[in-house]
Amino acid sequence: MCLLLSRFVTSQRDPTTDPVVLWLNGGPGCSSLDGFLAENGPLHVNENGQTLYINEFSWNKVANMLYLESPAGVGFSYSDSGDYTTNDKEVAENNYLALLDFFRKFWNFTKNDFYVFGESYGGIYVPTLSLKIANGPAKINLKGFAVGNGLSSLYYNDQSLVYFAYYHGLLGEDLWYNLNQFCCEDGTCNFYNNTAKACSDLIREVSSIIFNSGLNLYSLYMDCAGGMQKGTARFDTDMKNLFQFYQFEMVVTREKAGYMDPMCIDGTAQRTWLNRADVRAALNIPTHVQRWELCSQVVSGSYRRIYTSMHDFYLSLLSKGLRVLVYNGDTDMVCNFLGGNWFVQSLNQAKTVEYQPWICDKQIAGFYEQYGNLTFLTIKGAGHMVPQWAPAQALKMFESYLSNTQY
Repeated sequence: MCLLLSRFVTSQRDPTTDPVVLWLNGGPGCSSLDGFLAENGPLHVNENGQTLYINEFSWNKVANMLYLESPAGVGFSYSDSGDYTTNDKEVAENNYLALLDFFRKFWNFTKNDFYVFGESYGGIYVPTLSLKIANGPAKINLKGFAVGNGLSSLYYNDQSLVYFAYYHGLLGEDLWYNLNQFCCEDGTCNFYNNTAKACSDLIREVSSIIFNSGLNLYSLYMDCAGGMQKGTARFDTDMKNLFQFYQFEMVVTREKAGYMDPMCIDGTAQRTWLNRADVRAALNIPTHVQRWELCSQVVSGSYRRIYTSMHDFYLSLLSKGLRVLVYNGDTDMVCNFLGGNWFVQSLNQAKTVEYQPWICDKQIAGFYEQYGNLTFLTIKGAGHMVPQWAPAQALKMFESYLSNTQY
């Protein structure tokens, strides 16, 4: 496990009293140093991977950011045993132990407000860790958590993706008609775990369009980095997050990529800088530790998923009075906004603020609604990595959440 406390950019307030915010990237198996170097961290890497520059939209402006490489084997983190087999429960426990170790060493932060943030498979990491903190004996001043484009429910994520694809013009009318004909009955559709072969074949066709046609899964309207990619090394890994019930086997149509970047995402700049000999030396990375990769195939390949829904975790955490934010860039297909919204609605909390736009730089930045301490929010035109692709809007959202003021 590896924790990095980021305080390079001077806070606009007082770092000794500012909130402490833990950030977790997802995967499972992807490095939180990508969050540091390309999303919300104080320093970003130039495209050539040789120099750093200050990120003017760093979340450090309002909080002390803490980045955790999780599980062990991700990024530069490693296990002495070399065994990287793990699961959702073990990751929550190990992340909790890492936090306890951090607060033992930096006891002066124990009184600061503490929040857990994460994206993608962080939809599992964040609530499971938050509940351990809330129920644990340690004096951690947990105030809330937030999940961005998170995998909170396999059912809602899969079920909604078919609708997302159709209403974004990805599925033709004939395919849509057949989906309604063979996957729906009495006005109710089941795209998630339909056992009818005719429906299963149609879902296979939908998944092939989404995954294997060259579209950027993480940001529909952005080009695919490096051009159209079909059957890359990351294909099977990405497929584990969607339509798992059907266990589709897709044909790999090109040589496996040498790097484990998510499909259509380019991590070359971060990889180049972090693997420089002088950078590794400055970070005190032992020589036997693996090269840094954006995502680890070793971790991903041996990871065992336990939870299919975070429903009960959210209800438990909301019952403790914690503030919760679920946000989605609305062009992401891996964890689409519609599924995120359906998941929030399924918690059956009383609505206190109707669905309405929020503003950033005199422009509509997206929409939000509130259910007491629970907020659902979209970021207009952003994809999976919101702080990277909509940095100004992300910082505004972050500030509003931490200060508990209107978005």
